Amino acid sequence: MSEEETFLTVAEDDDGQRLDRWLKQHLPYALIQKLIRKGAIRVDGKKAKGDLRLAAGQEVRLPPLEEKHAESKNKREGESENKPKPALAAEDVAFIKSLVIYDDGEVMALNKPPGLAVQGGTNTERHVDGMLEAFIDKKGVKPRLVHRLDKDTSGVLLLARSAKAARELGRAFKGREIRKIYWAIVIPAPDQNEGTIKAPLIKAGGAQKERMVIDEKEGKWAETDFIVLDRAGKQAAFMAFQPRTGRTHQIRVHAADALECPVLGDGKYGGAAARLEGMDLPKKLHLHARRIILPHPLQAKKTIDITAPLSDELKKSWKAMGFDTQSQDDPFVEGYCAVKGGCA
Repeated sequence: MSEEETFLTVAEDDDGQRLDRWLKQHLPYALIQKLIRKGAIRVDGKKAKGDLRLAAGQEVRLPPLEEKHAESKNKREGESENKPKPALAAEDVAFIKSLVIYDDGEVMALNKPPGLAVQGGTNTERHVDGMLEAFIDKKGVKPRLVHRLDKDTSGVLLLARSAKAARELGRAFKGREIRKIYWAIVIPAPDQNEGTIKAPLIKAGGAQKERMVIDEKEGKWAETDFIVLDRAGKQAAFMAFQPRTGRTHQIRVHAADALECPVLGDGKYGGAAARLEGMDLPKKLHLHARRIILPHPLQAKKTIDITAPLSDELKKSWKAMGFDTQSQDDPFVEGYCAVKGGCA
């Protein structure tokens, strides 16, 4: 047994975090639950439950631990000292900083290019999360991802510069207080000009486990508003999508399987039907997170409205079909089509 108690101080950036989640930085989860049940963990001298919200500066006392757990704790705390991560390459620092389109010190947004993964995984070494150290502030705090985009989807990617901002943004996403507008080119053009797709989604399973499918009985509720902004005859359409839920691949599945108009370049859901023959277009998924509108997480009555320009690659396709690449309109405001004299 380790005969010494351990006293830890809650950092400013961990203000408001749940005790049980905060302790995962220091101890195995099973041990945390055991110690909390026994009342062995104290905060400012008092027994504490796992759902206690910590405040910066509070003192958390850990009891003497079994040797194997003490070694595990020491290893966790010493990893960064004994095995420091290699510094980011200068080109990666310059690259990730070039993607910033908004930063107010609490909320930050990048314009993620198509083909760049948000987080690491099998055979994925270069990703947004791995380059966020370029933004560490004077207090040593690194921005946190608060939502995700598919690797092949470009556009607005939101981050929080503090734990408190991340928590508030998380609540806003869960409460559906955040509006996201996507642009896409789909083929062929749909029959309807506007509407709402209500089609539950579930993982396909088996050999198709990486795909999502519509399943009215077992799927999770998924809802997407859509509007046609322009048409290239019957061949293709420039569309805006507003997902009201956040299911994996939601827009891609709804476009391909509900509208039967897959997003251009979406081989996963459109296959050969997602290609346009006879046009020299980029072999990219033509889906772009164009705009995000949200209440500021820490400043009351302030609204954040961020727009991400199309990448040069996608602009080529938009221009080739005569579509507007600069529109600042919000097509989902009430009466938009009437004001425009009808939608495409």
